[in-house]
Amino acid sequence: MPESSAAAPAPKSASSDSTVVYTEKLWPNFWIWLVSAGLSSAGILMLAPISIWAGITAAIVIFIIITVLLIVSTPSITVTRTTLSVGRATIERGYLGETTAFRGKEATAERGTRLNGLAFLCIRGWVDPVVRIQIEDPSDRTPYWLTSTRHPEQLIAALHS
Repeated sequence: MPESSAAAPAPKSASSDSTVVYTEKLWPNFWIWLVSAGLSSAGILMLAPISIWAGITAAIVIFIIITVLLIVSTPSITVTRTTLSVGRATIERGYLGETTAFRGKEATAERGTRLNGLAFLCIRGWVDPVVRIQIEDPSDRTPYWLTSTRHPEQLIAALHS
């Protein structure tokens, strides 16, 4: 079969719009895994009168279930050149306004007494710092996003890049 003299078009590289600027997973802390192990050990206590092996098996199964649920429900924060994704929500960066980081008592107040009921939340109790991201979309009733993050300064820097 004769070869064509025209060169095949070069494959397009990934768009620079989808370049990841920042990413973070909000994995559970060590103490969450200890609590999970403690809760799963309740299986031994419940089934030990029947059979110690049934109790141990129940504890292992309960721990596996808790582990899978924790892993599946772990949200990620991803900033690309054009979008911000927090958990399952995504917004174009053009709609983002002021960003503010909070730690300690200020973070507790943002998650509690100062919280707007219309805000989008992606908070995890095992991550103290939070970042509030104002939403500037006039068609969106959500005033801001509040997300937990272990690296608030890096997230804010990525959003301003």
